[in-house]
Amino acid sequence: MPTPPPRQPQDLMQLLTRAERLAARRLQSVLDEDGCSLDAWRVLSLLSDGAGHNMSAVAEAAFLPPATLTKLVDHLVDQNLVYRRVDPLDRRRILAHLTPRGETFWRRISREVRAGLPVLGESDDDLLRGLLERLVGTLEQTAAETAG
Repeated sequence: MPTPPPRQPQDLMQLLTRAERLAARRLQSVLDEDGCSLDAWRVLSLLSDGAGHNMSAVAEAAFLPPATLTKLVDHLVDQNLVYRRVDPLDRRRILAHLTPRGETFWRRISREVRAGLPVLGESDDDLLRGLLERLVGTLEQTAAETAG
């Protein structure tokens, strides 16, 4: 039996893009029931650790430019899901946190997201997560070496 041709980088990019778009579409369908956008979910997800995060870290985690993030966080503040406070260690920075209402909302939508997304199987999920973390680490290292 002939060996298949080696995979091309565009094949991997195609698969990653397709998987991300399908997963995002499915996630958004679950979030729509609660009137939550994918970007808001990313912000709430980061803030759910309770540590408080500066706006630069939130923008990076949510994959949003600063101006877009500011509008989104303003909206989340208006909904009483998020609040901002001055960073006690660096008074020039602002930290975002979940409000108690935001924590309750996050726990509920997090359960709905987990219930609404298909699972490959525990070992496959762990394998995929590990491979994706390696890929991200390699890409970040390559970008840092190229920039430096």
